[in-house]
Amino acid sequence: MNQCSNCTALPDLESSGYLVFSHKSFKVLRDLHGRLLQSGYISYMQGTTLHYGYSAVQKLGPFLDFIERVFPGDPADLQGTWTGKDQQSHANMINFHQLKERLTRPSFMTIINEQQFTHHMQPIIQLSTDKVMGYEFLMRPKIDATQFQPDQLFSFSQQSGLQPLLDHRSRIASITTSAKHLKPGIKRFINFLPSSVYDPDHCLLSTFVKIRGLGISMKDIVFEVVETEKFDNLSHLLRIFQTFNSRGARVALDDLGAGYSTIDVMEELQPHYVKIDRSLVDHCDQDIKKQQRLEKIVSRAGKYRITTLAEGIERPEELTCVRELGFGLAQGYLLGKPKAVPDAPTLFS
Repeated sequence: MNQCSNCTALPDLESSGYLVFSHKSFKVLRDLHGRLLQSGYISYMQGTTLHYGYSAVQKLGPFLDFIERVFPGDPADLQGTWTGKDQQSHANMINFHQLKERLTRPSFMTIINEQQFTHHMQPIIQLSTDKVMGYEFLMRPKIDATQFQPDQLFSFSQQSGLQPLLDHRSRIASITTSAKHLKPGIKRFINFLPSSVYDPDHCLLSTFVKIRGLGISMKDIVFEVVETEKFDNLSHLLRIFQTFNSRGARVALDDLGAGYSTIDVMEELQPHYVKIDRSLVDHCDQDIKKQQRLEKIVSRAGKYRITTLAEGIERPEELTCVRELGFGLAQGYLLGKPKAVPDAPTLFS
């Protein structure tokens, strides 16, 4: 099975090696070469590429800052990559800003490349029975590896062009973890970034193969859209949803009521589940306007048989409120914190 090049591991950044640059204008590249030599940066031209040998990763930051200052034009038009001392293998050419992000924050690149993360599971409760119906999988650093904040890692992946790789590896790792711990029939809410899936039929193939290989029923998988950016192309997101649906998986829309996730988007996409943002749930028992908004969401979702899930439940009064408003599911620290192996009868013995 061919894997998308955006989801394959990167070559290691060696302690010493070469940076290789290209530009659509050979004259501009030659001009940059001259400025580097004038400032004491030893570099050379080879065909239509500019090469710079580095002796320590720590020195790459100041070098890239210098290029940004003296480049005769927009640095975004400059393409670059790195290679080892043997100059035999190198990553694909990327734009200068992505290259700089990767080379100046190599620890984050290593975390993604070596998959130094795991996933904890937070329970989701069926309010009609007060039983666990599923778990959301949330990224956490491995105990014996480099520690990081998940939001910082995802921000780095976006700035460095590594978002598809991180999203793919996180998705596969979540599915693998679920197979180790959860019984059939328990839903697994798996986050994904729509912008990382440029071609659903191709990009999601390895995910479906992994699910089948682990013997997990597609009906137990819920792919949850993470709202990190505006939905500029709802038709593309709808196509992703249709791909999941055609395989028998379920889909969820996250953070409704905040950011770019709205009731109109919900009605356009018609997911199986819609998760209501914590900002609307917080102290909803004391806020009539919040209750009215929540009641409206529940009513509109009910027209399409979409199950509503209240996120961020931290107080008993909030739980009582969303239950009375007709929510089907709830999630939050009051009901259970994310754990590597939760204590629940939904687990394999």
